[in-house]
Amino acid sequence: MVLASIKDIGKLFVFVVVGLGTIIVGSFMIRGTMHMWDNKDDEKKRYQNKD
Repeated sequence: MVLASIKDIGKLFVFVVVGLGTIIVGSFMIRGTMHMWDNKDDEKKRYQNKD
């Protein structure tokens, strides 16, 4: 019984850690793509201003 509960706690802990890691990595990926889109818009504005 004790070993089973320790395994369950370990699975829960791994699940939480992997979930937090996924959220952190996903947020960085979203920030990166948003930053890329912002840069594209800035480049278009720069070219319009030069003309």
